[in-house]
Amino acid sequence: MTHDRPDPSPGQQSERSASTRSQVSSGVRRSLAGAARGIRAAGRGARVAGRGAGTAGHYAVTQARRAARAEGAGDSGLSRLIELHAFNAAGDAAVAISLAGTLFFQVPTGEARGQVALFLGLTMLPFAIVAPLIGPFLDRFSHGRRWAIGATMATRCFLCWVLATAVVTESGWLFPAALGCLVASKAYGVTRAAAVPRLLPPDLTLVKANARVSLAGVVGAGISAPLAILASTFGPEWSLRYGFVVFVLATIWAIRLPEKVDASQGEGELVLTGSTTPTSTGRRPRTRIPAAVAFALRANCGPRWLSGFLTMFMAFLLRDNPIGDWRPEVLLGLVIGAAGVGNTLGIAVGSMLRRLNPALTVVLALLADAVVAVVAALFYGLPTLVLLGLTAGLAQALAKLSLDSTIQRDVPGRIQASAFARSDTTLQLAWVIGGFVGIAMPLMPQLGLGVAGAVLAAWATFVLATRPRHTPSRAPGRST
Repeated sequence: MTHDRPDPSPGQQSERSASTRSQVSSGVRRSLAGAARGIRAAGRGARVAGRGAGTAGHYAVTQARRAARAEGAGDSGLSRLIELHAFNAAGDAAVAISLAGTLFFQVPTGEARGQVALFLGLTMLPFAIVAPLIGPFLDRFSHGRRWAIGATMATRCFLCWVLATAVVTESGWLFPAALGCLVASKAYGVTRAAAVPRLLPPDLTLVKANARVSLAGVVGAGISAPLAILASTFGPEWSLRYGFVVFVLATIWAIRLPEKVDASQGEGELVLTGSTTPTSTGRRPRTRIPAAVAFALRANCGPRWLSGFLTMFMAFLLRDNPIGDWRPEVLLGLVIGAAGVGNTLGIAVGSMLRRLNPALTVVLALLADAVVAVVAALFYGLPTLVLLGLTAGLAQALAKLSLDSTIQRDVPGRIQASAFARSDTTLQLAWVIGGFVGIAMPLMPQLGLGVAGAVLAAWATFVLATRPRHTPSRAPGRST
């Protein structure tokens, strides 16, 4: 027997509909209220995180500026040059990261050695221009060094914008613009090195000042590299546009350098080996390089040669003969990373030491490279390769700091730009020769590293045999 339920009356249906709507409305209000609370909580969390990040960033910037201004660097104006160098390294890192993905700079592992050798030859072009042309020009432009430094920044600023367009359109301007960036970067380097002595505080050594400037460059590149990589995910042109902004700021910082950068008081009183008086024709006579500078430069060629050799030899060796189950990319990254750590460590050591003997330091750096290269040949393996990379980076940094301080101490300010340009050219040539040897060497680890150790030992013998017999005089109130 079936019992049919009576149909609800219109009034009951209305009451049920109202009740349902009320429940739905109440649920929606509760959901909206919960969402609002979630949004407010997320907003508070974001504000807290933002304040925390802002506080951490402010603290980092404050500590960096405090370190840059320590030991009288703030009063002398050296701190501004330190900050400028950080901007320079940040911009160069952005350019390098962007161009690393282009055909101009990328060297795939499958390419023949002849193509890599051609790339090495191209690296000499900027130095071939810097040494004979830019160095003497900057010497004659000594009363406008701030504008010369600013011009190197503004040039790269413009070329970054040109490169951003050339990368996208594959324009023929890619090579000239990239080469222009390299030339401007080297011109900045020689001008900046000549400016350091004019901003040196009374109680700060040249080696320590150079190390502090170089360390600022490491920090600037380290901060800029992740930002440039993030920008490059949208395309290589965006990291170049980021570099454009960095070089705009660097140009402003260069113009804000102290007026002492342009000073040349007392420069004519310094005397090189040989006459420096003008000839009857009004042309400047050639002057011989001071013995201490020549000695430091010869010693620096050893670590720089090893750097070029390891870069090329290990790249081919580890690709074709990896160690154990390690991937070649990981192995090469470990060796290069160890060299980077050693370079940073050398800069840090140079900035912390109160006194450093440049002549002794360059010899110890050369001998350390030779010894560790022989050890790596005898006990070939990942630990010894990492040790070799670490030693090579450390030795190169300390030797270069010692060379810079020797040039700044013994070469008159009016020709320091040429001296730095010539020294950088020589060191780059040593790097390229080392790279060529690394490319030509058979891919046998013991043989290659043994040859490297023998070359460094022979060069160290030659350097010690030609060391200066007398200690050069030092400028009053300055020590290295």
